[in-house]
Amino acid sequence: MPALSSRLRVALIVLLIIVGLLLSMYGAGRIAEQRAWAERSQEAAGQLDLYAQAIHTQVQRFRSVPALLALDSDIQALLNNPSDPALQEQLNHRLEEQNQAAGSSVLYLLDRHGETLAASNWRDWTSFVGNNYAFRPYFLDALANDSGRYFAVGVTTGIPGYFLSSSVKNSAGEVIGVLVVKLELEEMQREWVGQSGILLITDSLDIVILTNRPAWRFRYLRPLSDAVRDRLVAVRRYAEQNLQPLVSQRLQRITENSERRLVDGPDGSRDYLWQRLALPEEDWTLHLLQEPQLVAANVRSYRLAAAGVWMTLAFLLLYLAQRRKTRRVEQRSRNELERLVEERTRELNTAQDELVHAARMAALGQMSAALAHEINQPLTALRMQLASQRLLLDNGRIEAVREGLGQVEGLLERMAALTSHLKTFARKSPAGLRQRLNLADVLEQALQLLGPRIRSDGVDVALQIPANAWVSGDGIRLEQVLINLLTNALDAMQGRQARQLRIDCHRDRQSWTLSVADNGGGIASEHLDQVFEPFFTTKPVGQGLGLGLAVSYGIVRDLGGDLEVCNDALGAVFVLHLPAAEQPVDE
Repeated sequence: MPALSSRLRVALIVLLIIVGLLLSMYGAGRIAEQRAWAERSQEAAGQLDLYAQAIHTQVQRFRSVPALLALDSDIQALLNNPSDPALQEQLNHRLEEQNQAAGSSVLYLLDRHGETLAASNWRDWTSFVGNNYAFRPYFLDALANDSGRYFAVGVTTGIPGYFLSSSVKNSAGEVIGVLVVKLELEEMQREWVGQSGILLITDSLDIVILTNRPAWRFRYLRPLSDAVRDRLVAVRRYAEQNLQPLVSQRLQRITENSERRLVDGPDGSRDYLWQRLALPEEDWTLHLLQEPQLVAANVRSYRLAAAGVWMTLAFLLLYLAQRRKTRRVEQRSRNELERLVEERTRELNTAQDELVHAARMAALGQMSAALAHEINQPLTALRMQLASQRLLLDNGRIEAVREGLGQVEGLLERMAALTSHLKTFARKSPAGLRQRLNLADVLEQALQLLGPRIRSDGVDVALQIPANAWVSGDGIRLEQVLINLLTNALDAMQGRQARQLRIDCHRDRQSWTLSVADNGGGIASEHLDQVFEPFFTTKPVGQGLGLGLAVSYGIVRDLGGDLEVCNDALGAVFVLHLPAAEQPVDE
């Protein structure tokens, strides 16, 4: 009976160890899986933010182009005299030149009935001239709401594009036409082909319009009703494209915008981490599909670690039980038993240390791999810079080496930023932002950004600005205006022996007035009234589109201020008026 009782006790201990081992491995696996999915979801969210910023930047470049061109006098003249062939030919040439300068795909003008009067592609066999696009939503939206945005397959060319439209009004405020710019995003789509994962951009109907996998394009994520299909055919949104479904099934919800889905795609049925990001301005949704390759490895690592910890605990409990038992053994065997216990303790500690070391090495490997991926491009640029500095040093060009070292330092700072705050690169200024700003601080930031050029050009900067110049506005957009004004002043002084930049600021009732003056000879008197018009520039071809001052003028007006230009004895003077803000309490 005692032997049977002893064997039963041993069997219960072994059963308890096995059950505890299985439960700990299961629990650790669940925790590891949740953490791994959450980490992958966070990484995918950061990647989507970068894609979204790239898309927003691409579209934002052309968002104001139709509205600016709608102010052109030639456009007004042709809409008032649509049958004048001379005016039509003249505007065709103008639109062709402006389309090349802006870098868009097509610029074209429609009358209020949707008939194309002039287009930048008037020479091509796919010319839009003479075609009627009154059925297109971007035309109808411009008539009703003054502007429109629409993605569709081109009816004439068969090439998909993003259409931005703006109404053209006469002096009485009546709509007399619509100006449209078409952007073909094929180049950006081709740049995504080499990126990891499957990138999809869907429109408001959840139809894939852009992707880095051509076979996935023009597939819909949710069923389309007969009414929706009829509407798509009526506006010829996708022309002759055959829309196919993209069937998927949700397996697990991770966060509000990420989940595991089983997707029956063109490449077969696979399990993906599906991440979403809304682009409200374009009414699109950005999707990123990634295969969960590292999740299983993380789960195994956590299970092994949990097994090691549990076995360590079990051995420790057995050791304590054995220690109690040894106290009942006769004194003559105590030394031998203690020696065995000490050896077992050392073995357990060694096993525990090895497990901890293995876990640390696994974590270190994952972090190193992620860091190496993020800083690969700066490292490549750094190697090229160092190679260039060796050549400059061999040629004795010390100043060039010093300047190059500054660029190297910038690359190092960028690498440091990549390892800590990668998401700060998408930063954008919220619309309608109003804050109290110190004009001296904003100007100092702009001068720091232009510091290398100011020093290289040998420009003497005379700065007079009070420390209490507080204004109301948006710091990011105001800095953009100041950089534009300073850059134009530096450009105007090219070729001068002595270059002087004068910046002065003073209070004028309820506003602050800031003037930026140069000694570049000034602006011709006949051009002063055209400085703030879009696409007007006195610079050589290829050195500017003539949109900088027009955009700056619009920003200042949005901030409640005004921007003027005049000449003095030495050169041009740009005068910026901004509404004053209340002084801080401590001033």
